[in-house]
Amino acid sequence: MAKEKMQLFGKKIFEEFNKCGITHIVWLPCFQLGFIYEVMMNQKEIELVPVCREGEGIAVAAGLALGGKKPIVLYQNTGIYESGDSMRLVTFELHVPLLIMLGYRGWKGTDSAGVIMEPTMDAWQVKYHILKSVEDVEKISIADKEAQETRKPVAILIVGEEP
Repeated sequence: MAKEKMQLFGKKIFEEFNKCGITHIVWLPCFQLGFIYEVMMNQKEIELVPVCREGEGIAVAAGLALGGKKPIVLYQNTGIYESGDSMRLVTFELHVPLLIMLGYRGWKGTDSAGVIMEPTMDAWQVKYHILKSVEDVEKISIADKEAQETRKPVAILIVGEEP
């Protein structure tokens, strides 16, 4: 996508975060989500919580949610595999409504991270939505509503250019 279109996409995603009442972004940079980071770093409404490893992200976000905040996790899909035990806990034991936005590396079947992404979400019984363009950003609010209603995590997978 052209740089201007990606900037608009990032701004619209962030507007949707604000509509959902997101209070914290638990994040680790990745290639596919770089366009969101540019917007994120230039705002003051949502607190940023960087993590050192993706495995920490779900646990940190769950703690924030249990403490009355409304976080979103933001990193590459490869990181969700490292977060497996936390996903199991928040989905099946704690029933934490949580939004997880993942850069969908390998979404075209170009590497194993993409090939196993959707089957992994299915195995964890985590509903997911795929965002391909600015026209899809309302799926963030839909996912948020589903997370709140089911009291489970819902993932938003963003497809984009492969590195």
